[in-house]
Amino acid sequence: MNAVKANRSKAASFSHNENTAAAPVTETAAAPAPAPAQKKKWSHTAKGAVVGAGAGAITGAIVNKDRLKGAAIGTIIGAGVGAGTGAIVDKQVKKKQAQQ
Repeated sequence: MNAVKANRSKAASFSHNENTAAAPVTETAAAPAPAPAQKKKWSHTAKGAVVGAGAGAITGAIVNKDRLKGAAIGTIIGAGVGAGTGAIVDKQVKKKQAQQ
């Protein structure tokens, strides 16, 4: 490891000192980095289902005496309502994009 560091420091000193007779340090051109892939965004349907499930679980746990049962029922109902609402929004967005 020390030998590698020593070689690097020698190469760095040669590249900065123009008066030496050492061979010039050549730089290789790096290949251009590929463009980063865009993350796939969630649809409104998926977001609505997740938010609805969370809200339904919390509401169901608060409202029902049996917390676990209420949370389970609230999750199912909330996810369904949220997904339905998100699907309506997705349809409107798709319709608006088709008009443009």
